[in-house]
Amino acid sequence: MGGTPGRTLGTIERIWRYPLKSTGGELLDEAAVDARGLVGDRLYAVRDAEGKFGSGKNTRRFRRMPGLLRLRSRYPGGAVGRPPELLDPDGEPVADATAYVRRYLGRDDVEVAREGAVSHFDQLPVSVLTTATLDWVRAAVPGVPVDERRFRPNLLVRTPPGTPAFVEDEWFGDTARIGDTLRLRFERASERCLMTNEAQQDLPHSPRILRALAQAHDMRLDALATVAQPGRVRLGDTLELR
Repeated sequence: MGGTPGRTLGTIERIWRYPLKSTGGELLDEAAVDARGLVGDRLYAVRDAEGKFGSGKNTRRFRRMPGLLRLRSRYPGGAVGRPPELLDPDGEPVADATAYVRRYLGRDDVEVAREGAVSHFDQLPVSVLTTATLDWVRAAVPGVPVDERRFRPNLLVRTPPGTPAFVEDEWFGDTARIGDTLRLRFERASERCLMTNEAQQDLPHSPRILRALAQAHDMRLDALATVAQPGRVRLGDTLELR
């Protein structure tokens, strides 16, 4: 790759990390990224007695647990070495995360657990979404509040005016540089599920969002990436295809 100039796709506008899978996340000014993804991202999950993780869908690894999105999680002081703090729907930290989710979900067979041998990620480590695609979603569902939290990306990229929606599709198979050392290889888009429609904090439930994606883009949205070279990402960094 060397110093060969690349094609600038946009700049990093927001950085999101989700310490506890399927809850609302935390906004960061910068983040370390290793082979697993953003350090600390989805490192914890709500796990049931069968070893399935709380999610917006039922699969071999995941168990649908409605309501988790109304909660948020964060690492106090950004210290990933400690378990994350869980915030209730009013934004107040809870004293005991496992005890709280048991009461909240009405289940005594769940616990907040750190990732072990089974990955907490739905698909690939890093999700990147553009403002061009996000603006398309807003236009497709007028009257429905929409921001990137609906789609839970790690990176929101501000794209230039005139950039087409779903431009992320053009990146698949390419490697991008972010900052001095970070390299992401774009592989494919996320396949969206009912979680996209669910209420969270100040965003109400709406089935129109997933319906619009199904009609226009086969329920796919964003660019999923693997980490080709670890590094750091900071707000304002450019995203360049190499």
